[in-house]
Amino acid sequence: MRALSLPSNCDRLLVRPWSDPVLDDIGHDPRSPYVERFWLAVLGPSSTFFLRHVVERFDDAPHGFDLDLAACAAAIGLGIRQTRTAAFPRTVTRCCQFGAARLATPTTLEVRRRLAPLNKRQLNRLPEPLRNEHDDWLRRARPGAPAPVPASTLVDKARRLALSLLELGEDADGTERQLQHWRFPQLMASEATAWALGRWRGQLDAGPTQA
Repeated sequence: MRALSLPSNCDRLLVRPWSDPVLDDIGHDPRSPYVERFWLAVLGPSSTFFLRHVVERFDDAPHGFDLDLAACAAAIGLGIRQTRTAAFPRTVTRCCQFGAARLATPTTLEVRRRLAPLNKRQLNRLPEPLRNEHDDWLRRARPGAPAPVPASTLVDKARRLALSLLELGEDADGTERQLQHWRFPQLMASEATAWALGRWRGQLDAGPTQA
């Protein structure tokens, strides 16, 4: 269900964390410098501030909370006109479009606690100086050799990342390239993509799940 399906008379939402074991492990907190510097250019300021506001609330209510939309809109500097083209509904829509949130029911919003590293498609939308800065950030984030990780753990992470990328709208080739960009071996990236593609198609065939 997309954010555009928000009922026009909706004034409150049940907000719950969108659990994702992989992104919860390797992703970036919406309040982090990475999100502020790189995701901001993709999501836009209002969506970024909305995610930060929600994740801040999760610190006190980790299992979810009741969100007053008017109060939330005011807190991030937006109006709360009850139309689909108003700023606040568009903000929620944009979060859903980029896989940072999803509507499980018309009045239940699931929001990610952490955002994935930008994929190739998203990076290509950044201005060149910001892309270069992102490359520098990745190099600085990998000082020295990492501690050995069991192969079974790497395979599981690669598969879950591939599935997340497909769910975010990446195609199979793009998913495999992105895994290699994240330094997974080529054969592991290929196998993980094939596994995730089969799982993702199975989810589509099964239809939407109930919250």
